[in-house]
Amino acid sequence: MAQEFAPGLVVQGFTPPLKWSNFKLIAFDMDSTLINIECVDEIADAAGRKAEVAAITEAAMRGEIADYKESLRRRVTLLKGVPVSALHEVFDCRLQLNPGAETLVRAAQSAGLKTLLVSGGFTFFTDRIRDRLQIDFTRSNVLGVEDETLTGRLVDQPWGDICDGEEKKRMLLATCAQLGITPHQAIAIGDGANDLPMMGEAGLSVAYHAKPKVREKAMVAINAGGLDQLLKVLD
Repeated sequence: MAQEFAPGLVVQGFTPPLKWSNFKLIAFDMDSTLINIECVDEIADAAGRKAEVAAITEAAMRGEIADYKESLRRRVTLLKGVPVSALHEVFDCRLQLNPGAETLVRAAQSAGLKTLLVSGGFTFFTDRIRDRLQIDFTRSNVLGVEDETLTGRLVDQPWGDICDGEEKKRMLLATCAQLGITPHQAIAIGDGANDLPMMGEAGLSVAYHAKPKVREKAMVAINAGGLDQLLKVLD
């Protein structure tokens, strides 16, 4: 049964605290989890289509659109013609780490955990967040660009076409295998329906200011405060 362990912090299925030593990997979703925005929505703002794109994003995150890949293709199509300079503007002026994000990442790294960033967003942003936080592994999508403008298409990668919920799960499992650990030694943190597959594999699943469907299934739900709230259940 779920119980409020601290203000804004709900746990279910275990009794805190857990030991950091039980875990070897921590995996983060990016948009609205590690960072404060949905990047695709902010890019769409440059095309005057933010409301249209944001409505699709919200429905996808609530799990109301069954095919995440198709929902992302629809949104990216609406970005056609947006200059790459708009992505720089989003990163430089709108994107911020969520409260407690850096504190949690550094605590995990100090405890010896490897870090993974898996996102239905774009490499333009994940690469920069990776470098800022010294994250070990990433997986996300590549926006097509021609003549410094977005083509409205995504670029296929060796592992597949789009990083959806199933790809997030595959990447989590593949990273565990690469590290020689079990999924039970991983922590997975997200906010949307496409995070549920990887959260379902992890030994500790964490919902951060998440959609109701995600909060219900997570072992930890951070409903108020920053990501560093998780430190209250880890020793």
